[in-house]
Amino acid sequence: MSQHDNQHIIIIAEAGVNHNGSLEMARQMVTEAALAGADYVKFQTAVPELVISSIAPKAEYQKETTGNDESQLEMCRKIHLPLSDYAGLAQLCKEKNIGFASTPFDLVSIDTLKPLGMDFWKIPSGEITNLPYLRKIGALGQKIIMSTGMATLREVEEAVKVLEQSGTPRSLITLLHCTTQYPTPFNEVNLNAMKALETLGCGAVGYSDHTPGIIVPVAAAAMGAKVIEKHFTLDKSLPGPDHKASLTPDELREMVNAIRTVEAAMGNGVKQPSPCEVPNIEVARKSIVASRKIAKGEILTPDNITVKRPGNGLSPMLWDSVINTTAVRDFDYDQLIEI
Repeated sequence: MSQHDNQHIIIIAEAGVNHNGSLEMARQMVTEAALAGADYVKFQTAVPELVISSIAPKAEYQKETTGNDESQLEMCRKIHLPLSDYAGLAQLCKEKNIGFASTPFDLVSIDTLKPLGMDFWKIPSGEITNLPYLRKIGALGQKIIMSTGMATLREVEEAVKVLEQSGTPRSLITLLHCTTQYPTPFNEVNLNAMKALETLGCGAVGYSDHTPGIIVPVAAAAMGAKVIEKHFTLDKSLPGPDHKASLTPDELREMVNAIRTVEAAMGNGVKQPSPCEVPNIEVARKSIVASRKIAKGEILTPDNITVKRPGNGLSPMLWDSVINTTAVRDFDYDQLIEI
């Protein structure tokens, strides 16, 4: 994230496991994320046997998208890339001028990703209560982006404290508000929870989105999210747990463009005339003018002066100072009053 200034909203195109275990598809996803203008393409790195026990059930959304004939472990074995593939993906990202990132789901995966020089470590929502995992990543002392789905504010704070005590200052931690459901119902997004995360005093706050479409991430950007993460896929109809809740490449591009528009519109927060509107001040504002012919020495009253455009004369805010003074010269109808 170091290559971007503070005004730039980091957009992470979450490839996740939407490559379905195919390196060729993963490489294609790198290309599509780069073409869409995302800052990073992010994968998920795991040794399934180290993450999921043989008795772990599937989530309901996983049952709906992949059926109930296999266990969560069997499903994940099919859709994860071998650890040896990630170095090549990182190299491809360099060639395509897009940042590489991957979320480790176990301690071995952390060691695999360490030599690849990622700009940040991504902690997924499910690991927020995994003490050994948090300690290992915290000990690296590098930038961290942590999703906070399913967590209370207290649980988030406890995780942040572990990372801090392990060697990563809060200033290097970005917290992403998230609702861990695929897709997330709009009425359960709770974007205002980003404000609660801000109270923990970390480096930044952002949003990881699982809602349909692009409206909510764009709204999060308008609310001040500094990082936006969103799943994408090459084809929503592909088999697998996350495709249906993901964007197509065209939709990803549309989201990036919309967020960049919001980013440009946010500005610096100083309330002052924008350069483009300065010429309109004279046109739109008004001045004190003569409402009829006025002779020099005549008393100026509401009967002989009024307020009209343009705004290049005496401001109507000076009305009380002008009333009951004498005309310094003759004025024609509609002429700007001078004092």
